[in-house]
Amino acid sequence: MQIRQVVVTGQNQVVLEEAELEEGPLGPDELLIETQYTFISAGTELANYTGREPKVFQPGQWCTYPWKSGYANVGVVRAVGERVTRARPGQRVFTYGNHASALRYSQQRLVVPVPEEMDGVLAAASRMAGVAATVLFVAEIRENPWVAVFGLGMVGNLAAQFFQARGCRVIGVDPVAHRRELAGRCGIETTVGGQPEEVQAQILELTGGEGADITVDAVGHSGVVMQALRATARFGQIILLGTPRVSVPGDLTDLLSDVHLRMITVRGALEWLLPMYPDIGKRPSQYSKQQMIFDWIQRGKLQLEPLISHRLPPTQIREAYEGLLHQPETYTGVALVWE
Repeated sequence: MQIRQVVVTGQNQVVLEEAELEEGPLGPDELLIETQYTFISAGTELANYTGREPKVFQPGQWCTYPWKSGYANVGVVRAVGERVTRARPGQRVFTYGNHASALRYSQQRLVVPVPEEMDGVLAAASRMAGVAATVLFVAEIRENPWVAVFGLGMVGNLAAQFFQARGCRVIGVDPVAHRRELAGRCGIETTVGGQPEEVQAQILELTGGEGADITVDAVGHSGVVMQALRATARFGQIILLGTPRVSVPGDLTDLLSDVHLRMITVRGALEWLLPMYPDIGKRPSQYSKQQMIFDWIQRGKLQLEPLISHRLPPTQIREAYEGLLHQPETYTGVALVWE
């Protein structure tokens, strides 16, 4: 079966290739999915595309060049293996499948039915909400906390929305005015910008001189982590939502001393450590997280539509990557339309 597949072939090189999907009977746990929409992760995909992720140059890694990119897929199930219970033929599903016109996919990975009335692009874009939602699983949300989210790209914007939906007093932090304005359109009531010293002063003023009870680095930059740490209140929490990839020189004692002296808790928020499906009862999982996201979108508690700027055919994948990389004020979120 001939398919089209997005492949990052090298640093700043991406193509839409013709490929042959493996023929033959499906495995017992496999689904054959015909893709309708995929969504680009501006963080992970651009880090691999530009080579900021060092593993792309290391043989045998998950993202080694050439890399089949993408992990947000909405499509229709065309056939299933004999043991498949997560979906049936003809059903529209959300998966972690990559940017390809069709794929063979194991139900051991995430498979979630998409609500019939939901826009498929919105369902695919909800993948970024899945990254952001992890903050709710790791944070200790006590009574009426102040939360400062550093970085209002798509993931940070959505993390701020999640905290606000839980009743927290949220401060969105970003030096880019357009991102702050977009956060306001998504319902984030308070945003601040400027130089680090100005941001620190604004957060202290808003929080009565205490600092934020919870701070979040949604950028994935060690310098931002240090800025967030300074804005964290005593006995507070700092959550690393972004993956730090850029080497930043500094004195580690500055970090550890501040954590120690002010009794601050540092929490990692890598979503992949959650089990794919509930292993005991209703314990948090990738599956329960995605169900929550679909529910919150349908009930209007999560605003995704303002963040989707482009719906492009896969033939324009290079334009999409370059736009997200160099024109972030215009390319805020890009879906690929495969139909």
